[in-house]
Order: sequence, then C-alpha cells, then structure tokens
Amino acid sequence: MKCPFCSHREDKVIDSRSSEEGRSIRRRRECLNCHRRFTTYENIEETSLMVIKKDGRRESFDRKKLLAGIKKACEKRTVSTQKMEELVDKIEYTLQSKFEKEVAANQIGELVMELLYDLDEVAYVRFASVYRQFRDINQFMKELKGLLSHNK
Repeated sequence: MKCPFCSHREDKVIDSRSSEEGRSIRRRRECLNCHRRFTTYENIEETSLMVIKKDGRRESFDRKKLLAGIKKACEKRTVSTQKMEELVDKIEYTLQSKFEKEVAANQIGELVMELLYDLDEVAYVRFASVYRQFRDINQFMKELKGLLSHNK
C-alpha cells in the first residue's frame, strides 16, 4: 500500500474492522516512513453494473462519481463525510440487489434524491436542481413548495 502523504510503500496495520454491514474491511494503517496514519477499505469485487445514460450510452457504475455528486450537494452543510459515504454504500447496495447488469441513470438519480431528502433537505434541493436541470426559478419554486408541503 502506498502512503498518500509520502508515497512510501511500507506500512503497518493498526486496526481492522468490518464495515458496511460486513461487505468491506476498514483498515487503519501507519506509514513506516513518515508515521502518518491513513485508512483503507477492502471491498468485494463485484460484477460491474452498467449505467445507461440518457443518450443511450453505457458506462460502468462509478462509486467515486456518485460520491462526488453527493459531496457537491452537501457542500457547506453539516453532513459528515461518514454520512455521505454511508449514503453511497446504501445506494450501491440497493442497486446491486435490485439490478443484475444494467440500471438507468434516472433510477440512480431518483434513489439519490429519495435518500438525500431524509438526510438533508438543502442538499436534496441542490441535487434536484442539477439532476432535474431546473431551467428557471419557477421550476425551483415548485420543488421547494413540494418540499414545504411535505413537511407540514
């Protein structure tokens, strides 16, 4: 394992724990050169789920891309990185259990919005504005009114 700080290739494992409901192992490591600590995750390599884009193209499901979108929606909010990663874990688990080989991008987007709604309403609106491609303030207001009426 290469140290993310000094690129040294030797480290020692300080702690190992099962995470993500037993689907991965979290390892806390210490670099033998700079002595800084970092975390790695070991995941089961599963068959790659293909995402069918709006224009019909297909690409492999990318967990990092999904996490980046969620992080952008949660930017400057009180949502911890751990909560965002748990959300991505839940989405990935749901997709792997519901779909065998392919999933439409819009199904992923709807699932993200559903789970973000429960996590942080502002992040939900941010994600929805990009995902649903709001073209004007009226579409944005319609989404906000729906959100407000749901909370009453």
